[in-house]
Amino acid sequence: MRDIDDLVCAVRESLPRAFYEQPTLSVARGLIGKTLARRTDDGMVAGMIVETEGYISPVDPAAHAYRGRSARNATMFGPPGHAYVYFTYGMHYCLNVVTEAEGVAAAVLIRAIEPREGIALMRARRGERIAERDLARGPGRLCAALGLTTADDGTDLLGDALWIADSPMPHDEPLRIAATPRIGITQATDWPWRFALVGSPYVSAKDVKG
Repeated sequence: MRDIDDLVCAVRESLPRAFYEQPTLSVARGLIGKTLARRTDDGMVAGMIVETEGYISPVDPAAHAYRGRSARNATMFGPPGHAYVYFTYGMHYCLNVVTEAEGVAAAVLIRAIEPREGIALMRARRGERIAERDLARGPGRLCAALGLTTADDGTDLLGDALWIADSPMPHDEPLRIAATPRIGITQATDWPWRFALVGSPYVSAKDVKG
């Protein structure tokens, strides 16, 4: 494994604020293939984003802020490029990135990553016998692997604790990205606002075909 300082340098150039100011679905698609990195006192972990979902509260009955602002969803209304972390089903945390202009209440859920660095630390958090494929395959598992909780809600993604960057290794060919209906929701279930890397075994549902 590369020295941790080499890894930090490789993915330290976080995406600019302007990236998150784009329309939500453009951000959701554009995040596929980027590197999500997290640094704590325990060390650093990182992985390639392979699955996302877009949520746009003004028009989306599945979005948390569809019915208005609350203490839970307040971060969605804030400036773009911040983390919106919430607790669900009494057991899981989920990581979203806030998008579009301040006040719009839109975000992209990060559903899965392909672990690339800090795999031992991810296993220490998730369980030593968990297969690498399952370490961060699904939003709840992802937050557990990265050590994220609601204490991280509102974190600036241009900071040094949690950020998204271009992947350090160039792709040999253009990524094949599929748009599919979102999963795990009960409203607007047919909207193709879920984006996934075609053929990746790390997506949270069954492999996405091109």
